[in-house]
Amino acid sequence: MTTFSAGTLVSARGRDWVVLPESAPDMLVLRPLGGADDDIAAVFPAFEQVTSAEFAPPTPSDLGDAYAASLLRSALRIGFRSGAGPFRSLAGIAVEPRAYQLVPLLMALRQKTVRLLISDDVGIGKTVEAGLIASELLAQGSASKLAVLCSPALAEQWQAELRTKFGIDAELVLASTVSKLERGLDLGQSLFDKHPHVIVSMDFIKSTRHRDDFVRHCPDLVIVDEAHTCVAADDNTSSQNQLRFELLQRVAADTERHLLLVTATPHSGKESAFRNLLGLVRPELATVDLGSEAGRRMLAQHFVHRKRADVRQYLTREDGLADDSLAEETAFPSDRHFKDETYKLSPAYRALLNDAIAYASERVSAADSRGRREARIAWWSAIALLRSLVSSPRAAAQTLRTRSATATAVTAEEADRLGAPLTSDFSDTDALEGLDVAPGAEAGSVEVDAGARLAELADRAAELEGPAGDMKLAALIKHLKGLLKEGYHPIVFCRYIPTAEYVAEHLEGALGKKTVVRAVTGALSPQQRLQRIEELAEAAGDDPAARRVLIATDCLSEGVNLQHHFDAVVHYDLAWNPTRHDQREGRVDRYGQKRDVVRVITLWGSDNGIDGKVLDVLIKKHRQIRKDLGVSVSVPDAASQGVTDAIVEWLLLRGQEQEQGSLFDAEEYRAIDKKAAALATEWQSAAEKEKTSRSRFAQQTIRPDEVAREVAAIRDTLGRAAEIRDFARQSLRALDGVLRDEAGGSGDFTADVSGTPAGLRDALAPMLGGDAVEAGRLVPFRATAAVARGEAALVRTDPAVAALAGYVLNAALDGQVSGPRPARRCGVIRTGAVTGRTTLLLVRYRFHLTLPSRTGTRQLVAEDARLLAFAGAPANATWLPTEDALKLLDATADENTDPDFGERTMSRILDGLSEVTDHLEAYGEELAAELLASHRRVRSAAGEIVRGLTVTAQKPADILGAYVYLPASTPAAGGNA
Repeated sequence: MTTFSAGTLVSARGRDWVVLPESAPDMLVLRPLGGADDDIAAVFPAFEQVTSAEFAPPTPSDLGDAYAASLLRSALRIGFRSGAGPFRSLAGIAVEPRAYQLVPLLMALRQKTVRLLISDDVGIGKTVEAGLIASELLAQGSASKLAVLCSPALAEQWQAELRTKFGIDAELVLASTVSKLERGLDLGQSLFDKHPHVIVSMDFIKSTRHRDDFVRHCPDLVIVDEAHTCVAADDNTSSQNQLRFELLQRVAADTERHLLLVTATPHSGKESAFRNLLGLVRPELATVDLGSEAGRRMLAQHFVHRKRADVRQYLTREDGLADDSLAEETAFPSDRHFKDETYKLSPAYRALLNDAIAYASERVSAADSRGRREARIAWWSAIALLRSLVSSPRAAAQTLRTRSATATAVTAEEADRLGAPLTSDFSDTDALEGLDVAPGAEAGSVEVDAGARLAELADRAAELEGPAGDMKLAALIKHLKGLLKEGYHPIVFCRYIPTAEYVAEHLEGALGKKTVVRAVTGALSPQQRLQRIEELAEAAGDDPAARRVLIATDCLSEGVNLQHHFDAVVHYDLAWNPTRHDQREGRVDRYGQKRDVVRVITLWGSDNGIDGKVLDVLIKKHRQIRKDLGVSVSVPDAASQGVTDAIVEWLLLRGQEQEQGSLFDAEEYRAIDKKAAALATEWQSAAEKEKTSRSRFAQQTIRPDEVAREVAAIRDTLGRAAEIRDFARQSLRALDGVLRDEAGGSGDFTADVSGTPAGLRDALAPMLGGDAVEAGRLVPFRATAAVARGEAALVRTDPAVAALAGYVLNAALDGQVSGPRPARRCGVIRTGAVTGRTTLLLVRYRFHLTLPSRTGTRQLVAEDARLLAFAGAPANATWLPTEDALKLLDATADENTDPDFGERTMSRILDGLSEVTDHLEAYGEELAAELLASHRRVRSAAGEIVRGLTVTAQKPADILGAYVYLPASTPAAGGNA
């Protein structure tokens, strides 16, 4: 039986294939020539005929125009799924990383066992950075299995990101899926052995059995999302945080396991929590003096911590580069426009609030004499009542009719543990799931008429529903109409589920016929939430006059990306922790947001006794620190709670008989100001520490010039942005697409592809939608990589661009394809850009890589496409510099070429190409040496891995295209080739 080595060409099933390294003597794993990974097939030579194949030379009669070479080269490069370069995964993933996102990847490749804390600012793209590292380690063989630990609300988003962007199919291991998964296991088998890649919810890990099973069979690569919720800061840390921390300690104890911790808030103002987080990455970092040079150097190997200003403009002269040729500007929104809008309670609502405060004050006073447990139950019930009353009539009514969760507490400490999450907004609350339910206010009757009084208050609250009795709702409608008129699509954040549902009901029909309103709350599963958002987007459609309004609770304030559908935020309910506001705003203020300025409206009641101080002391202070520093600094929880507790205490103990204006001047009220001053001092201190930390721990392990070198190599191999844009434009026009440029000079355009060949339409339909492809709906092609569903990004990894490239390449290789064929393998062009006969060759090289890793040696095949040009006849070729060869792609035809003459000329050149074989092979050896050097360069710190690298060029190289340029009668100005 004939054996075939990896990289060789074989013929089987009526077509040519490339043999992949995964092949064995009795089973060949093949990828079609010019095909994608989706077309890979296994062939058994014992049962099917497999023969050696040689790449067919171009056909001299199949001549193309001046654009043929450029389009064929671009189509080939876009189609590479194993490009030459030190990064084995970049050619095969469906996302084009920003240059700054390569920094964590370069840091990872310099470690034998990867341990990183990725703490870039909100919206920079930490998920992509972690995914890049994961896909590269898996592609190299340094890791074989992957686990992502995250909250259940983010599990499906992680699954979609890994599948669509990185080609990693991961199984969801959730509390809701584990029973089904375990039914499919063999006796004694762990589901972590059966499924190599998993996304595990923290809820699932709670049980001891599952936690121990995970640790025993833990994959060799673990990503922990929102890692700050998994560390213990002190004895007061929640039990869930403590359990997670203990789990991660056991996971990190295996020094051979790769571990990526991802969080935008690595310390949340708590030094001990930050140190515990660092200790998971490297035990010495938990105690080392980070103020010393040695400590900073140690930390720099494992910690990347950047704000938007650090990466908005990258690889520029300001970064120390010689020029701006590789400069990259990332289109984050430049600012958030804040506007605080007030409202006053209606007389009836004011009276209800006064009576409720009086009732709560009586309950607290009475409970104080009955012991600490009863006092704490009454305290939390009072806060629940006040917050729900300030939120909405419906939340108030439900709270008044519901028993407090704290009523079941046996001790005062248990009452605090049960009450705090439902009524406060602490930054270290371990999950947002289940925290948007309306809390109960009934703490068990102290007096006989307590139940009747609560029922009476609940009935009064229910009667106030609607904009007539609820001035807060009326104010919301007014301000939403203003946003919608300006073209915005807002998200309205509420504290409680009843409030969100109430607001959504009353907004329906109140904002115009073309406004679609939907509510997403914790009453829906994470999957249903995402489905509801997509349904909202589809219901609004493409009508420019249509508007989307999403009403949401804080179940959407973390992790979910909403920037493609929404561009404004309304805080209907003030959070008592400003970090929660920042999280809400971060859902739309992130990379991919088309608005340069995100609008933020904060509604607050001027006469409810709570909102004014919360706004001044917490929200506005947080904004100022963020503006001064460029990043958010978490409010110190203890001091913040002291302020809100003081406000509640004052309201309860002072009663409600005085007017709001005099209340703030009362002697007793000065205690609030004192606590506010103490908070401001502590918060400012935390901000200064953060500022010092940002400066001290700035990412300096990977220099911009190192990133620039790798970015240049990637673009030389896989294509630059301008090349992709020109390819898409020229190909679509040549294939009978109708293009329209969008205003503003952004480079964006729309395309009607309904008139393109059927084969292309079939390829585009899965990613653009059948209605767009067949019915002529305009498809937007965007210069940014962050696009919404139904749009195409002008990057090589976009599925629509890849499908277009695949069609162009296959049509060029198959002369029997009917319809237009934009790219051809031959061409004869008369142009003023040359002074003598010049031949341009498009050559495809393949390289065999021996890539050792800690799990063993892997055999890989890499591809590269290069342009080589020579003057004169093949036998006496004078080879031109690479830059001159590239210039030929821009040469235009200045005169027509007679087809018969062109065919004769092309035949003579093709017949003589055997004379240039030695030069092509020598050039291939040079490329192999460069590829070897690049692999060694990015792995400079892992010596034992570097020593095992080998790169060998496959011979012969494939001449994919040959193009002859002849002088025109009148040379064009500037011709120099």
